[in-house]
Amino acid sequence: MEDPLIDDGKPKGTEPDPRFSLANERTYLAWLRTSLGLVASGVAVERLLPELRFPGARQAIGIALVTVGALAAATANRRWRKVDAALRSGEPLPPPKVAQVLSVTIAIAGVATILLLVWGQAK
Repeated sequence: MEDPLIDDGKPKGTEPDPRFSLANERTYLAWLRTSLGLVASGVAVERLLPELRFPGARQAIGIALVTVGALAAATANRRWRKVDAALRSGEPLPPPKVAQVLSVTIAIAGVATILLLVWGQAK
């Protein structure tokens, strides 16, 4: 696959304003922090939630959070590169598609966790 930033060993396009490059880098690091938080949350859910009435419920929520965290980490670099290429070429920024997946998964996991804590505790 062709690298959107490199053309014959040199960066494509013109050098963007350093403020935009630094903002893009901060966003990249924020995606990595979010990824780490999701992975840690998935582990915590699986290990720290009380025993539930529904076998495998904790594991399902934990696996979902860890999976989305891994997805966010895996796509963070690709997103950073696409945004940098758009900044250099003066094109519109690409939409953050992974953010939609993250928000839906976190919302579902949060609601599921609340429901399980309220109604799913083992007796």
